[in-house]
Amino acid sequence: MTGTMRALIQKHDGYATRHSGTVLEAMEPYVEEAQVPMPEPGPSQVLIKIRIAAVNPSDVMFVKGLYGQPRRKGQPAGFEGVGDVVSAGSEAGQALVGKRVAFTVGLTGWGSWAEYAVAEAAACIPLVEGVRDEDGAALIVNPITALAMFDIVREEGQKSFILTAGASQLCKLMIGVAKDEGFRPIAVVRRDEQIPLLERLGAAHVLNSEAPDFSQRMAALCKEEEPRILLDATTGPVASEIFHSMRHGARWIIYGRLDPAGTVIREPGQMIFMRKRIEGFWLVEWIRQVPTERKVQAFTEAQKRFSDGRWKTDVTAMVSLEEAMARVPEELAKPNGKVFIRP
Repeated sequence: MTGTMRALIQKHDGYATRHSGTVLEAMEPYVEEAQVPMPEPGPSQVLIKIRIAAVNPSDVMFVKGLYGQPRRKGQPAGFEGVGDVVSAGSEAGQALVGKRVAFTVGLTGWGSWAEYAVAEAAACIPLVEGVRDEDGAALIVNPITALAMFDIVREEGQKSFILTAGASQLCKLMIGVAKDEGFRPIAVVRRDEQIPLLERLGAAHVLNSEAPDFSQRMAALCKEEEPRILLDATTGPVASEIFHSMRHGARWIIYGRLDPAGTVIREPGQMIFMRKRIEGFWLVEWIRQVPTERKVQAFTEAQKRFSDGRWKTDVTAMVSLEEAMARVPEELAKPNGKVFIRP
């Protein structure tokens, strides 16, 4: 296909020289709406007509130059979406043409905040009929991360584990899996109104980190439940407090940095005498490293959970491409759901 398309393109190359925080205060400093040439799929790629695209925390960090891969000036932003495959490169074959797929753009550069995107054929997942577009557009980044990190919890063997940013879409998905398998998640939130929601989903305990007795309650739970895994999306003082309270052999697994405040290891001696560990998790590396069989299992399980109703993507707003510059930041500021962009 030739011609032009509408897209939200990046205004900068590379990484930011200073940390501007994890909140998207406005779109204008980082992206702009533009008419750009239609992308052409490479030999192993497909061209996708976008139905809707997700706005994830990783997208915010990326456009602000704070993510693990550099920005590309003039190319569309957006890592993930759902759409219909309209053409394929010479090596990709025709199997996906005409199919509705969930996809990530990876390093192709042509993001999902646009009318069309290109993706590696291998990064596209044909969707079954029972999966809504909203679930398909958010099928990979959060659900597969939830399943992959729950593998870590399952392998550790301890039934109790801790989640920060407990009301995030990712954590809500993981709490559902944990409940089904008899695990006892301890969720940390910042608003009291989020507590009953997570308890209904299956959290064994939900603590508000803003409460005056948070430190005492967390210390008591760590003694009682003995969680060994902290799955942390925030870092900062709260995560430091939690890790300090955890028992012998605790693992602090960081997969996000929603709190830009300094992160302090309160007692480094715990790393020596209590065999505590701090490590990171990045879905990109998980996809590269795990066997193909496990990836297929995860993608299949995610679709089954969405199609049979065990999982559901909570939608804060569906924003048109024309309105995205004005509306996305204000919609992202609302709690408990995801924001999508529809061309």
